[in-house]
Amino acid sequence: MDTSTDLAARVGLALKARNLLLSTAESCTGGGVAQAITEIAGSSEWFDCGFVTYSNASKNELLEISEALIAQHGAVSEEIAAAMAEGAIANSSSDVAVSTTGIAGPGGAVPGKPVGTVCFGWKVGDQTFTERLVFTGDRRAVREQAVIHSLQGLLRLLT
Repeated sequence: MDTSTDLAARVGLALKARNLLLSTAESCTGGGVAQAITEIAGSSEWFDCGFVTYSNASKNELLEISEALIAQHGAVSEEIAAAMAEGAIANSSSDVAVSTTGIAGPGGAVPGKPVGTVCFGWKVGDQTFTERLVFTGDRRAVREQAVIHSLQGLLRLLT
């Protein structure tokens, strides 16, 4: 199984080969994707910035996601994950973005969104992709799986 560091290195090679810059917009992973990326020496050549937007207010202020959209879909939704990735690109110099929003636990579950629910967004060029998964395990395990899945998604889109 690939580690987050292995995946981040491969993402970096793919971004560098295409001369693209990456940004992250994270909620439930709390900057874990950006941390994995910045573990790679030379990542400043292909990583622009990371937004950790844990609160709804920060999603609105930093990523320009409307309060109405959050109220309509909830912060943990594919719609918000898409808006987070789009907002990261709109508010940075990046060409590519990945986002995470979810319920890492142990609390926070709501009907239809159990603990372990994570929504992902990826924006590459003019296309935005989303996915919703439910991971198992404790808070740490959910967050680690989400970081790895974020990077795997980037690799799929870049290669």
